[in-house]
Amino acid sequence: MDAERRFWVGTACAAGGLIGVGAAVPLVSSFAPSGRARAAGAPVEVDVGGLAPGELRTVEWRGKPVWILHRTPDMLESLKRTDNLVADPGSERPGFTPAYAQNEWRSRKPELFVAVGICTHLGCSPTPHLQGGAQPGLPASWQGGFLCPCHGSSFDLAGRVYRNQPAPDNLEVPPYEYVSDTRLVVGVDEDNKA
Repeated sequence: MDAERRFWVGTACAAGGLIGVGAAVPLVSSFAPSGRARAAGAPVEVDVGGLAPGELRTVEWRGKPVWILHRTPDMLESLKRTDNLVADPGSERPGFTPAYAQNEWRSRKPELFVAVGICTHLGCSPTPHLQGGAQPGLPASWQGGFLCPCHGSSFDLAGRVYRNQPAPDNLEVPPYEYVSDTRLVVGVDEDNKA
C-alpha cells in the first residue's frame, strides 16, 4: 500500500471519528433532564419564621401541594382526642410516614406539620377545615382537620385518616429537614439527599 493512500485513509477515519463524537455529544446530553424538569423535582426551601399559629401555607414540590401548618396548642391537644377515631394513630403503615414523623404529631416539631395535600384515595386535594366544632357538612364533634370533598375522606390535624373512610392511608409526610430554626427544606432528609 502506498504512503499517500494510507495518509488519506487515516485522515478520513479521523474526520469520521470527530464527526461521530460531535454528533454523539448533543445526543447524549439530550438524555439529561431539562432545567424545568430538574426544578420540578428540586428541593424547596421555605421560611416558616413568619407563619402565625393556626396559619397554613402551601408550597409546591414535584408538582404537588405541600401544606405547612403552624399548629396552636389547642390544635395539638385535639390530636389526643382523635387518637381512638383514626385508622392508623401511630402512623405505622409503611410508605406515607418517615421514621422521624412516626410520633403523636407526625412531624419533627410538634407545632409545625408538613404534609402532601393529596388524598391517598384517588388523588384529590382535601380542603382545610382547621377550626373545630360544628360547621356545615361536618359533625358537631369535629376537632379540625382536612376534608376531601370528592369522596368524603376526613383527616385530623396530623393528616391521620379517620376510620371507615375511602382513603386507605394517612396523608403523606414528604421528606423534609430544618436548615435553621425558621427555615426548612422539603425534598431532602436523612434518607433522601438532593
